[in-house]
Amino acid sequence: MSQSKDQSNNEFSLINRYFKKLTAQQDVVVGIGDDAAILAPTEGHQLALATDSLVASVHFPDEANAFQIATRSLCVNLSDMAAMGAIPKWFTLALTLPKHLATTDWLQDFSQGLAEVAKQYNVALVGGDTTAGPLTISITVAGELPAGEALCRGGAQADDSIYVSGTLGDGAASLFQLTQNPETVSERLLQRFYSPLPQIKLGVGLRAYANACIDISDGLVADLGHICKASDLGAAIKSDLLPIHSELKDNQSNQVLEWALTGGDDYQLCFTVPEFKQAAFETWVKQANIPVTKIGNMTQLQHNQDAVLLDDQALSANFGGYTHFK
Repeated sequence: MSQSKDQSNNEFSLINRYFKKLTAQQDVVVGIGDDAAILAPTEGHQLALATDSLVASVHFPDEANAFQIATRSLCVNLSDMAAMGAIPKWFTLALTLPKHLATTDWLQDFSQGLAEVAKQYNVALVGGDTTAGPLTISITVAGELPAGEALCRGGAQADDSIYVSGTLGDGAASLFQLTQNPETVSERLLQRFYSPLPQIKLGVGLRAYANACIDISDGLVADLGHICKASDLGAAIKSDLLPIHSELKDNQSNQVLEWALTGGDDYQLCFTVPEFKQAAFETWVKQANIPVTKIGNMTQLQHNQDAVLLDDQALSANFGGYTHFK
């Protein structure tokens, strides 16, 4: 594609040309173009808000194209809505863009990526900001859920079963290959990294079954550890129960367990279900065709015990999870 400069790339022309079309939705009273959005939440519902910022070379490779950056940026934010059991409705975008990327081609591809994800999950862009600087995408997503039904990290109970959705380790495996041997990355792993599927349907359904929930962004051990800390409990998981795709087992056997435990970027859900709801829950996910795997149980936390035990052993200090400030 050509990289022709747009001669009218001031902030307002960028918004009107590339992003205003993403705001059409009945519950948006006032959308892009005013000082603030005016929204019409559903009566009897609460709002869930989440923000994530993605920075070039930190959260995605410098070689990523505009479409890939856009889909990843919105998908990972929508995952936070799934973890809370909320239905995403609206989002804002703060786009910091270096001048060499402020081209018609780049912005068209970026807005198209946003549009595809927004359409798939029925969310509307309702505001934001554009400025010049190092490539950074900050998105705030707002969602709705019935009052008092939010899934939180702190509700787990001892003996709850621990489940995860999908497969683990794909995000770390894809990033490793993208940075080491990008030409060898499979289409499945590319999709898992740049278009991770927010588990919205599962999250909404879990309101009827789960005691606690979190999305796996920083790695299973770290994120399950957040549930443990918030619930004042421990967790015992089994390595042979971890759902790992055959592609990783066949091709990356030496690193696959570490990726599954600590790699992060999976954007699956980790959640706990009490024993008396387990049968009904497993019937529902089977009927809904949502893949989930039981990997262990919540436990009473013993003195000086690591929060998360793997195969009844304390995890190595190396198994920590993604760190935002290194």
